Amino acid sequence: MDFPLALAVHGGAGTISRDQMTPELERQYRDALQQIIETGYDVLRHGGLALDAVEAAVRALEDCPMFNAGKGAVFTHDGRHEMDAALMDGRDRSAGAVAGVRNIQNPIGLCRLVMEKSDHVLLAWPGAEEFAREHNVPMQPDDYFFTQQRYDQLQGALKSGKVQLDHSHNDSPKENPKSKIGTVGAVARDRHGNLAAATSTGGMTNKRYSRIGDSPVIGSGTFADNHTCAVSCTGTGEFFLRAVAAYDVACLIEYRGLSLAEACNIVVHDKLAPVGGDGGLIAVDTAGNLALPFNSEGMYRGTLTSETPLYIGIFKE
Repeated sequence: MDFPLALAVHGGAGTISRDQMTPELERQYRDALQQIIETGYDVLRHGGLALDAVEAAVRALEDCPMFNAGKGAVFTHDGRHEMDAALMDGRDRSAGAVAGVRNIQNPIGLCRLVMEKSDHVLLAWPGAEEFAREHNVPMQPDDYFFTQQRYDQLQGALKSGKVQLDHSHNDSPKENPKSKIGTVGAVARDRHGNLAAATSTGGMTNKRYSRIGDSPVIGSGTFADNHTCAVSCTGTGEFFLRAVAAYDVACLIEYRGLSLAEACNIVVHDKLAPVGGDGGLIAVDTAGNLALPFNSEGMYRGTLTSETPLYIGIFKE
């Protein structure tokens, strides 16, 4: 028996504010999200595994300079790009993750190699780069990751002396940097009923000290288990780390018998929001139900299943 297919993606919670989102820019984001969703869903439609689908979707997100991952990663305080990512297979909870990697074209692909070609789960730079070179992972020069928007964000952050999250606008007093979060991710269920999750990020603009957020930490920013759900988070990573947010969703389903929607809403709105944990998550459960809650102004997101049409959203509806 084939299970219904389901895929959800996010391009980060905390979007550009409505008064700064032009119709043309919104169209560009929606077109990009549609293409990315279709890339991941094509894998499912042709019988591919959920793991392959989320990797394909996140690769496409990493290749799009509009999102804070891969090619579109933000700058650190030192003018570099330090990227984090994680991938998890719900079939057996196998996982691979990397932190602080530089010049890796697609960090999510390196996560897959860590999962399948090493005895480890999480590798950090510089060892992760050594591992990548041993496996001929595609690398790119610094110029590949340069975008003017990200560079301008860094200059503004350096001037103000603050660490900023993606989509912050330095010239707008109405913008709250805490509510602007940039991470990408995908969750999926394949025709065999398997679940998987993937997350990738460039982190914070002007970050220092090799800061690492929740994205590459299994259980905090990324989690998948065929018995419960698959989750990819986006938000102020320090709070998602403390809350073990992704795993908490699975625990609420497994130990309290809550639905996916109930579990996600408790984590995002009742646990994270009151302590300043701005952001959101995407999740899929064993029945193929999808949830995309967020407590920020918006979240770039989209879904496609074998039973529902393409959906793309940016702001609250």
